[in-house]
Parts: sequence; structure tokens; C-alpha cells
Amino acid sequence: MSKVPLTARGAEALRQELKRLKTQRPEISAAIATARAHGDLRENAEYHAAKDQQGLAEARIRDIEAKLGNAQIIEIDKLNASGRVVFGSTVHLANLDDDKEVRYQLVGEDESDIKSGLLSIASPIARALVGKQAGDVVEVVTPSGTQSYEITAVEYI
Repeated sequence: MSKVPLTARGAEALRQELKRLKTQRPEISAAIATARAHGDLRENAEYHAAKDQQGLAEARIRDIEAKLGNAQIIEIDKLNASGRVVFGSTVHLANLDDDKEVRYQLVGEDESDIKSGLLSIASPIARALVGKQAGDVVEVVTPSGTQSYEITAVEYI
């Protein structure tokens, strides 16, 4: 399995989610035992719901453990990318089509939240930005059409 890039904040969020899921295991087991006590399991919706919940939780636990086991944690404040856009950097963009300014931090897929300004490194915009620097103009093909952006600043915060 290849390395999964994560910011330190993203790795900590995954660790917290893992801890929460593992502490829920006894509750899920208790729900299964309670539902099992109600009788016939073939028509017991509570039992099937609890088993589904257990399966989803265990799958997510395995997924998080695999990601953390293969994580390459990037300490953003220690980057020296000579002003270039790299994983973890915060990029200020000016949309040349409508003059709107946006700010994104390039993060791993699990950390991305566009509403919070956290842009997945796998997104079309991020892929177009990587390696560029302040003053560069990039064109990004998006589902809504081609967008032109000027990089106004690159930060490592």
C-alpha cells in the first residue's frame, strides 16, 4: 500500500475517530445482546441494525488503522518549498473570471472539507496548483467549465 499523506492535524483527527469507534464497541455488543434476547433473529430489525452498525464500525476501524499505518505525516511549518505550492501549503487565489478571492490549504483526502478551505490534494484544482508559485496563472478544468486563477500568495502555516 502506498503512503497516505496527512497533515499532523489530520492524523490527530483520525486518531480521535479511531479512539471513539473503539470505545463504542462495548455499546454495540450490548445492543446486539439485547436484540438477540428478543427472540427470533430472522425477523428482528434491532438485531440486524446493530449487526450492520458493528460491521460499519469495524470496517472504518480497519480503514483508519491502515491509513495511520501507512501515513506520511507532513509538518507544514517545517516545509521549505521555496515558495512553491506543495502538500500542506495554504494558497491564496484570485479568480480571474469573477475577481473573487479564495484561500485553500492542500490536504489529504480524509481531511478535505471545501467549506472550511481544506482542499484535497487529489482534486483538479490542487493538481493544477502543485509546483506553481505566487504570480503564476493556472487554468483548471472543473465540472462547471474552465476557471483561471492567479496565485497571489503561498504560505506554510
